[in-house]
Amino acid sequence: MPPAQILQESPMEQDVESPITIRQPKLPKQAREDLHKQVAEKEKARRKIQRYVRKDGKCNVHHGNVRETYRYLTDIFTTLVDLKWRFNLFIFVLVYTVTWLFFGMIWWLIAYIRGDLEHIGDTKWTPCVNNLNGFVSAFLFSIETETTIGYGYRVITDKCPEGIVLLLVQSVLGSIVNAFMVGCMFVKISQPKKRAETLVFSTHAVISMRDGKLCLMFRVGDLRNSHIVEASIRAKLIKSKQTKEGEFIPLNQTDINVGYDTGDDRLFLVSPLIICHEINQHSPFWDISKDHLAKEELEIVVILEGMVEATGMTCQARSSYVTSEILWGHRFTPVLTLEDGFYEVDYNSFHETYETNTPTCSAHELMEMTAREGLPLSWSVASKLNQHAELETEEEKDKGTSRNNKEQTERNGDVERMENESKV
Repeated sequence: MPPAQILQESPMEQDVESPITIRQPKLPKQAREDLHKQVAEKEKARRKIQRYVRKDGKCNVHHGNVRETYRYLTDIFTTLVDLKWRFNLFIFVLVYTVTWLFFGMIWWLIAYIRGDLEHIGDTKWTPCVNNLNGFVSAFLFSIETETTIGYGYRVITDKCPEGIVLLLVQSVLGSIVNAFMVGCMFVKISQPKKRAETLVFSTHAVISMRDGKLCLMFRVGDLRNSHIVEASIRAKLIKSKQTKEGEFIPLNQTDINVGYDTGDDRLFLVSPLIICHEINQHSPFWDISKDHLAKEELEIVVILEGMVEATGMTCQARSSYVTSEILWGHRFTPVLTLEDGFYEVDYNSFHETYETNTPTCSAHELMEMTAREGLPLSWSVASKLNQHAELETEEEKDKGTSRNNKEQTERNGDVERMENESKV
C-alpha cells in the first residue's frame, strides 16, 4: 500500500505525529511586571562588577607589556621586598648558598694550584689552609669564614698571601650580603600591611540628610587599642568621562571633599567615625538623584593612612564602593554607648543601617525647590519633610473623623426612621 494511502486511512497516527502547540496562560499585568523586574534584578546581580579597587584594598590593575624591565633591577631592594614570601625566602637561601659555593671553589682552587692536595698528611709542608683536603672541606671553610663561626679545626696560615687577600674580600662581601639580605627580610617582616587588616570600612555607603543638606557618608573604625597617629582620610570618584572635545578618559579620578578645607579629614580614630561628604555645587554628585544613581557606573575609592603607633611606619588602608553598595535614604546605626566609667563600641552594628526620610531628587533640584519656595537658608529640609508627613497624618485623621461623623449621621437617620415607623 502506498504511503499516501496509509496516511489517508490512519488520521489518528497523523494527528499524533503533528506538532502540538501549548499555549501559555496569560498572566495579569501586575504579575508580568513583577516577573520582568525579577528577571532584570537577576541579570543585574549576575553581571560582574569590574572594580578598580577591591574591598580588601588591593588594586585590580595588572601591568602588561612593560619593556623597560631593567628599571626593576635598578631598584633591586624594593623589587625583593615586593616579591611574595616564597620567592623572597628562595632568593634569601639562594644568595647565601651561591656565595658560599663561589668562595669555597676559590679556596679549593688555591689549594689545588699550590699543591696542598698532593701533600696531605705531610708534616713538613705548610698548606694555605690547614686540614683542607677537598672541595667539601673548602666549602665548609667558606661557610665558617663568612659567618665568622671559626671552629678552629681549619685555619689559614701566614705562608699564603693570596689566601689572606681572599679572606679579606670574603669578609667584606659577606658583610654586604648580610646587610642587604637581612635588611630586606626585616623590612618585609615589619611592613605595616597587616596593620591595615584591623582598619575596617563599612560595607555600604549611605546618602541621607544631615543638618538640612544631602550628604554622602561611610564609616571607618580601628579594631586595635594601639592607635593610628596622624590619621587622614581621602576619597576619589572613579568614573569614565568624555570631554567637550570628544576625548574619552577611562577611569577618570575626581577628588571628593571629605573635609579638606575644614580639617575634618584629620581623624582621631579612637572610636568608629562617620566620614561625611556634603553634596554641594563643587561635588560630583550635585546633579545625581536616586534614580540616576541606580543607572550610573561609578566607584568611590576611600584611602585611610597614618603612622603605626608601635613602629612609626606609615600604614595605608583602602576600600571602595560601587553603585550597588551606595544606599539612598539610609543612616548608620549608632555603635557607641556609655557604660559605667567608659565608652563601649558594639562592632556587631558597625555595618548596619536603617532607612530615614530622604528626598529622592538631586541636591541641585533640592536647592532650586527650596529657593523657589522662598525658604530661609537655615531651613531644614528634614523638618520640611516631617511637616509634610504631619500634614498627611492630619489629613488622614480629618478623613477618618468625617467618615465617622457620616457613619454616625447615617445611624442616627436609621434610628429616627425606625422610631417613625414604630409610631405609625
